[in-house]
Amino acid sequence: MAFGSFDEGGTGQPMAEINTTPLVDVMLVLLVIFIITAPLFHQAVPIDLPQVSATKLDDKPEVIQLAIDIDGRIFWNGEALARDALDARFAAASSRQPELHLRADRKVAYEKVADVMAAAQRASIVKIAFLTEPAR
Repeated sequence: MAFGSFDEGGTGQPMAEINTTPLVDVMLVLLVIFIITAPLFHQAVPIDLPQVSATKLDDKPEVIQLAIDIDGRIFWNGEALARDALDARFAAASSRQPELHLRADRKVAYEKVADVMAAAQRASIVKIAFLTEPAR
């Protein structure tokens, strides 16, 4: 179907011109918006910042890997630990503000996990992460 006049008595030739007025209108609006917003991008205040010669410190916090197996046994960085010695270990490590990464078996009683978390809280260890395994 050719675009043209609705006059059936016409020549029947399709209109070969494209109306560019809407295109020009849109381009002029975009040009005006660009002219208005372009000066806003360069509102920097020139300041002379001081130069430093210090290097970045890469102080990694101490990480305590604490695991609780299905029988309720506690492992401190892979080493078996009695529950009685846990408070003393937490107290000794709390001065360095360590991170506690806690892994507990799925079937361990929540009471055991809560007991370990309470011991960490008493020793003022506030950074505690729970490690899990992704679903397969």
